[in-house]
Amino acid sequence: MTLTLHLAPGTISLAVHAALEEAGADYELHWLDFKAGDQTSDAYLAVNPKGRVPALETPEGILTETMAILEWIAETQAPALMPSDPWLRARARETMTYLASTAHVNHAHKMRGHRWSDDPAAQESMRAKVPETMTDSARWLESRMEGDWVAGTFSVADIYLWTVLRWLEGDGVAVADFPRLMALHDRVLARPAVARVAPQHVR
Repeated sequence: MTLTLHLAPGTISLAVHAALEEAGADYELHWLDFKAGDQTSDAYLAVNPKGRVPALETPEGILTETMAILEWIAETQAPALMPSDPWLRARARETMTYLASTAHVNHAHKMRGHRWSDDPAAQESMRAKVPETMTDSARWLESRMEGDWVAGTFSVADIYLWTVLRWLEGDGVAVADFPRLMALHDRVLARPAVARVAPQHVR
């Protein structure tokens, strides 16, 4: 079963790429150049009308949204990438939902303010707020770390979190203030599958 992942460097699609590699899945990559506007091309909008990445083509159809794709990978490709215990699985989902609904949105205010306002002054105000809001996100995420991993054992939640952690320094966050998060970042990056894909996402 060959899967096709549509992705772009420097985006959250790295999380899905790393999860597929961890799972040992049979997949192909379709890279988009955001600067060239590939995400708004008719060809890509036929894949994902949202014009965003990631999008994963599967035999059942096309799946979008990082959290949904990560859970699908864990359920169909590598069950060990999601906790089997209901409480720990809920904890993993809690963190992933926060990453999608809050941390990623905070980060997007730096470069994607046009999604929320056409006013240049408002967009600049959003950009200026990013170090504060991303620091707040890092503080909450740091408080969640009770061991080496988000939910007891290594899971797609850790891959998702690691991808967001890669943005912190560029967003003006003093990463040295969050030693547990940085330790998780290093543990995830040390995994051979993650180390194989990470260099492909430098932009």
